[in-house]
Amino acid sequence: MGNVALQLAQHEYWQTIHAARTFDAGPVAGFRELYPASLPDGRQIALPVRILPGDGRAAVASLIVNQASFAVVDAIADALADIARSSAPDIVVGVPTLGLPLAEGVARRLGHARMVALGTSRKFWYEDGLSQPLSSITSPGHQKRLYLDPRMLPLLAGRRVAVVDDVISSGSSMLAVLTLLGSAGIAPVAILAGMLQGAAWRALLGDFDAGIEARIAAALTSPRLVRGDDGGWRPEA
Repeated sequence: MGNVALQLAQHEYWQTIHAARTFDAGPVAGFRELYPASLPDGRQIALPVRILPGDGRAAVASLIVNQASFAVVDAIADALADIARSSAPDIVVGVPTLGLPLAEGVARRLGHARMVALGTSRKFWYEDGLSQPLSSITSPGHQKRLYLDPRMLPLLAGRRVAVVDDVISSGSSMLAVLTLLGSAGIAPVAILAGMLQGAAWRALLGDFDAGIEARIAAALTSPRLVRGDDGGWRPEA
């Protein structure tokens, strides 16, 4: 137990739900190849440490939902559905691309008949007024546009909406989602993520809505990491 030195092959990440305390959550020597993120019940998922572009001294723990095992995706969706129930949403909005399988899983667990998926591919009947530019920490140089299908507006108007995404990190993607929904008069009652990554999102989304943090929750959390002189990765101060 607590064996942070355990190494995993690249294809083994996100595949197994480990028992609580399988990995040391605060190793003195720092994290090396993996960061163990904990589900609400204490079970752990091993996430690879990804070095960010720059001087090589900053990194994040990475969650890629469409490379995860079904067991891991189900565990995250279970946790998010449990969290969502307290907000009693009428409908779930999924954020592309990796938020969509989690959104579907949450909607099914809540007993909903469907979900509403935002998109990044413009259909000919879409409206420019129902779109926002979209970027993320993992694809900083590749900007897309995020669209809300105008035909979906009747499903959202006057209803309690929960938004589901895979990861909230810088907050820029979620800000685009909230701005887009806001342009249609929609203010989500819950904003759910498979993982909250670091704390940079707090300032950006807090500027958008000072009370928004109370409506944000996740199945997993992970810090941004900095490399020490000994080569170990530790949570950013």
